[in-house]
Amino acid sequence: MIIDFHTHTFPKKASLSIVNKLAAVSKTVPFTDGSPDGLIASMEKSGTGWSVNLPVMTYPEQVEKVNHSLISQREEFLSHGIVTFGGIHPDYEDYRGELQRLKDAGIPGIKLHPAYQNVDFDDIRMIRIIDCASELGLIVLTHAGIDIGLYDHNYCSTRQILNVLDQVRPQRLVLAHMGGWGSWDDVERDLAGAPVWLDTAFSIGPITPLPGAVPYLTENLSDEAFVRLVRKHGADKVLFATDSPWEDQADYIKRMENMPLTGEEKENIFSENARKLLGPIVK
Repeated sequence: MIIDFHTHTFPKKASLSIVNKLAAVSKTVPFTDGSPDGLIASMEKSGTGWSVNLPVMTYPEQVEKVNHSLISQREEFLSHGIVTFGGIHPDYEDYRGELQRLKDAGIPGIKLHPAYQNVDFDDIRMIRIIDCASELGLIVLTHAGIDIGLYDHNYCSTRQILNVLDQVRPQRLVLAHMGGWGSWDDVERDLAGAPVWLDTAFSIGPITPLPGAVPYLTENLSDEAFVRLVRKHGADKVLFATDSPWEDQADYIKRMENMPLTGEEKENIFSENARKLLGPIVK
């Protein structure tokens, strides 16, 4: 079974316009329309058994409404092999109550995006959310490193991550994009072997640009650099993830299958590590 630990969907009526707007900012091609139906079709085509849906709260006013919608859709998502996380914004005041609401509703984790939320990862507003989520046993998945569309400042650097680990010691922290998009030398030096999970989203192989556009980077990690980082960190703490719609799930699976890793390492990355984090939700 293949579990994609990092995907995104948006409300069907607005998904295409949202994806097109984000594509213009990132200068990269999307591979679905961003709707739940688009993700489901991609999963069927690629043979992906489960996908984790990650919402991003760009304003505190979105938190309750979006989480309510996701909670109400939880069972429908699960019937199609989609596990949805909730979200929180660092400026949302009742973060404790909202995290408890998500926990009580059976939502297994939350997504943070320091760049889109314009708050450094080791800001006290982030730290208190991570601490509370950890107390509740929720998975915290954060965008790590710079963002392909917001690259003027690194809101989640390895230094900031180490600071959070020192202060909070979260038990279930997942760093997207192999620990720090565009900052993989720093990750290998500072974070390899740390008590965190790394997801592979938008981190291996070429980047597909919009016609005539030049993204911030045109290549992600080489196969050699990826395998070296996996083995330095530990293949038991790496999660297969695509960042759909920003990568094609079928193509990304092939990239991973072609990596010079052992069968056991690939099995851990494709599914077993995710099973340990998500528990009985995925069977």
